[in-house]
Amino acid sequence: QVQLQESGPGLVKPSQTLSLTCTVSGGSITTNYYYWSWIRQAPGKGLEWMGAIAYSGSLYDSPSLKSRTSISRDTAKNQFTLQLSSVTPEDTAVYYCASRHYGMDYWGKGTLVTVSS
Repeated sequence: QVQLQESGPGLVKPSQTLSLTCTVSGGSITTNYYYWSWIRQAPGKGLEWMGAIAYSGSLYDSPSLKSRTSISRDTAKNQFTLQLSSVTPEDTAVYYCASRHYGMDYWGKGTLVTVSS
């Protein structure tokens, strides 16, 4: 079974770049037809899909975040990463990494990132 674990700083200053890493175990991020996503949930709000990278390396962007979001992967480390630039306090949220494979979804536990000076 695939397991995902988010890691990164819990506090980021406004205007800086938020960087998170998702470490995957129990399967390879290059296995066919796996899609690896970043999703967040701000306090009191619903889930927001931020973007994804496919097993092939293809990228999928959220139109609302495309200009600030960069997703990449390190196949040697079996990790994929999120960078969100020019953060504001409105980017404070629990950030999740997740995978989808033929309708099966796996999620990390999430990590809280607070944007504050």
